[in-house]
Amino acid sequence: MTETKQTGDSPKKDHGVLYIGMDLGTSRTSVSASNGVRETVHSLVGYPKDVVSRKLLQKDVLFGKEALQHRTSVKLYKPLEKGVLKYMSDGHNDAEAKINLKAAQELIGEAIRLAKPRKDELVYCVIGAPAEASMKNKGAIVEAARLAKVDSVMLVSEPFAVAYGLDWLDDVLVVDIGAGTTDLCRMHGTMPEDGDQVMFDTAGDAVDAELERRIKQSCPGADCTIYRVKEIKERHGYVGDPPERCIVDLPVNGKPTPFDLTEQIGQACSILVDPIVKGIHKLVASFDPDFQHKIKERVLLAGGGSMVKGLDSAIEKAMKERLGGGKVVRIEEPVYGGANGALKVAHDMPADFWEQLK
Repeated sequence: MTETKQTGDSPKKDHGVLYIGMDLGTSRTSVSASNGVRETVHSLVGYPKDVVSRKLLQKDVLFGKEALQHRTSVKLYKPLEKGVLKYMSDGHNDAEAKINLKAAQELIGEAIRLAKPRKDELVYCVIGAPAEASMKNKGAIVEAARLAKVDSVMLVSEPFAVAYGLDWLDDVLVVDIGAGTTDLCRMHGTMPEDGDQVMFDTAGDAVDAELERRIKQSCPGADCTIYRVKEIKERHGYVGDPPERCIVDLPVNGKPTPFDLTEQIGQACSILVDPIVKGIHKLVASFDPDFQHKIKERVLLAGGGSMVKGLDSAIEKAMKERLGGGKVVRIEEPVYGGANGALKVAHDMPADFWEQLK
C-alpha cells in the first residue's frame, strides 16, 4: 500500500462519501462502488482528428469500445503501458507526456462517472497499481486522480487488493495477470513489503504480440490488426491440450478466409507459464522454510489473463516439476477481483491512510 503526504484534514467517513475501488489497467479499467455499481471500460481514449470527425461524432472525447470502433476518426490513446501511466516527461517529450496525462485523467474521470456519484457526494477512491510501480508513476496516478476531481485517493498494489477482497490474507501467493504486467504478491498476515512482490512484463500484451507474430509467419496474405488478435486470444486462448479447433476468418486481399490458428494460439499463450513459475519459485524459496509448503498450496490466479483455459493446470504441472508440488486456484471474478478488493480496502482503512486532494 502507498501512503502519500497529507495535504489537508484527514477525510471523515460519513453518508456523504462514495467509496470506489478502481482497477486501473493497461487493457481495462474496472470500478466497484459502495452504491452497488460495477462497471468496466477499455482503457482507451479517443479525440476527434478534425472538424469533420468532430461533426460526425458530436463528442470531444470517446472512451473504450466506442473509441475503438471509431479509431479511423479519432486519435487513439492508450494512456497506460506495462501497467503504468505513460506520463514520463523528460523535457524532450513534454507534449506527449501532457496528452497522456490528460488521457489518463479523463479515463479516471470516466470510470468515476460510471460509478454514478451524486452531486452532493465526496469521492474517495482506492486505485490498484502494479506491485513494483515507481514512486514517479504512483505520483502520476495521484495527479491524474486530482485532475479528475477525486476528493481523496489511496494506492494499493493490485495483487494485494485481490487477496484483501477475498480475505486471503495469510499463506497465499497471488498471481495477477494483466495486459501490461504480471504481478505476484506473497501474503503472510501483514502488509506486503518489497521482498514479497515480483513484477514482470510477460502478460496479456506480450501474448498478443507473440500471437500476431505467429499469425503473420504462418498465414501468408492474412490481414490482422492487434485489436483483432486480442479478440481472438480472449475468445480462444488456452494452454495445454486445445479444448477445440480454433478456426478463424481473416481477410486476404479483402476476402474472408478461414485459418486454423489452434497451434498458434496455444503456443502464444504458453509464454505466460515459465515466468510465472519462476516468480512463484522465487517467492516460495525466499519464504520462511517452515511455511513454504502452505504458500505453495494456495496460489491464486487473478486478472484478465487468468481466463486463459488450462493455465492453472499448466502452472500446477510446472510447479510439481520445479517445486515438488502446488495447488493453483482461479479467481471467480477476474474482471472485478481487483476493484472489489480495492473497495473493501476503502471501507476498512483508517482515515490517516488517505491522501486528501485539493
